[in-house]
Amino acid sequence: MKKLHPTQQKLLALLKDNIEDPLTVRELKDELDISSTSIIHHHVRQLEIKGYLRRNPRNPQDYQILIDSPDKRIAFLNLYGMAQCGPNGSILDGNPIERVPISTKILGFSSSDAFLVRAKGNSMEPKIKSGDLVIVQKNNKADNGDMVVCVNNDEALIKKIQKTGNDIILVSLNPSFEPFLANKNNFRIEGIVKGIISYTK
Repeated sequence: MKKLHPTQQKLLALLKDNIEDPLTVRELKDELDISSTSIIHHHVRQLEIKGYLRRNPRNPQDYQILIDSPDKRIAFLNLYGMAQCGPNGSILDGNPIERVPISTKILGFSSSDAFLVRAKGNSMEPKIKSGDLVIVQKNNKADNGDMVVCVNNDEALIKKIQKTGNDIILVSLNPSFEPFLANKNNFRIEGIVKGIISYTK
């Protein structure tokens, strides 16, 4: 891991915080209280060289942050089945079905935090179809409205979560499926859905 200049650390944090609505170079300059946009350009380039950032050369506001690790072209991600959990009630403590090579260009976070599941059924259509590969970032916590891979009553699921007081409601995107309450004693979040690779025609 290449060490970052303090300005680069602040810049990277600012880019992360605004990844959904990227700031212009001038806005970055103002936020960091830096005298010149050329200094911003220099530090952004250093973040690219050190493997923390990948930019679209045709659009400076189109970038991917490789949050915790330098750039690798290919990462081999574990693919877990949705039908069976491991001995501790998690799909992640079981044996992966296979390891799938994935281009890191489609990841915006460290590949060490990524895993895959293959979707089953049509409860998350039209966004996720049966057979699609779902890219997931490991996390046991999620915000209201996040789409997650979770285990409920020992069943692995892909659902959108809604929090109401102390309850968690598991919601399908397909309106044919009714929302239902997560079991407080047998529920865990495995990770947050970050991308979908469609294998359906």
